[in-house]
Amino acid sequence: MQDYIIQTKSLNFQYSKSRKVLEDVSLNIPKGSIYGFLGPNGAGKSTTMRLLTGIIPEQHDAISIFGKPLKDQLPQVFDNIGSLVESPALYLHLSGYNNLKYIAKLRNIPESRIDEVLELVDLSRDAKRKAKQYSLGMKQRLAIAMALLNEPELLLLDEPVNGLDPNGIQDIRKLLVKLNREKGVTIFVSSHLLAEIEKMCTHVGIISKGKLRFEGTIEELGKKSGACKIQLTVKDATHWNEKLMENHPTAELQNATQITLELQDREAIPEFAKNLITQGAHLYEIKILDGLEEWFMTLVNQK
Repeated sequence: MQDYIIQTKSLNFQYSKSRKVLEDVSLNIPKGSIYGFLGPNGAGKSTTMRLLTGIIPEQHDAISIFGKPLKDQLPQVFDNIGSLVESPALYLHLSGYNNLKYIAKLRNIPESRIDEVLELVDLSRDAKRKAKQYSLGMKQRLAIAMALLNEPELLLLDEPVNGLDPNGIQDIRKLLVKLNREKGVTIFVSSHLLAEIEKMCTHVGIISKGKLRFEGTIEELGKKSGACKIQLTVKDATHWNEKLMENHPTAELQNATQITLELQDREAIPEFAKNLITQGAHLYEIKILDGLEEWFMTLVNQK
């Protein structure tokens, strides 16, 4: 039986009678997963995060964490949870190290943990610099270091890559995958960036207009999107286009090195590429042209 670290059963929330923010949201976050909570801005992601962290009290008993109702475990449950919801609260006049030292003292965590978490988030070299001198990505990594001080089993992150440049986004992604693989931390991360969720998550939930539209593994997500159009960059495209047309009537020569064609879904890409290379093709690149993104947009635009 699947062991779920977070579950919500028909979670509803409204700020006023006329403003329903969440409607029957049932989430199942497996232990050991990186679960991407995906949806456009205003979909209900941050409200869900605030409810899970007790920032706003739930209106019904719909949330379970570690197999028990959340409201029965507050506040002690946060001894085992790290969270970064809304913008990080950093003391900009203090160094990275002293920011962590302050939190460690506040939470009775041994100071020896500071060097460990600085190493984890790759800030050891910048530990003595003031936080105000940090780039946006470094500030975000410092905030994640704060959330990791108590060696949590569960990490809740609300839009951790928001506003970061491509390098900063990649750094956060690598860090989260590393925490999950090496430390066994279950991560629940919200984002509006489909490509990022695809690259790092094992499971995904898609929310739009306060309703959960999809929940499943990344593989199941790939299959849901249906036909997938791809572009191949290959040596001697004319020759390979003729060969491909035997089994793939949608194959179309674009130029001397590129062919486009359709596969039944994204999950068919690895086997397709393997077969092509086995037949002797010099395959340089496979680019997905559409499929998942269109399906995602259709899904989030539902009423």
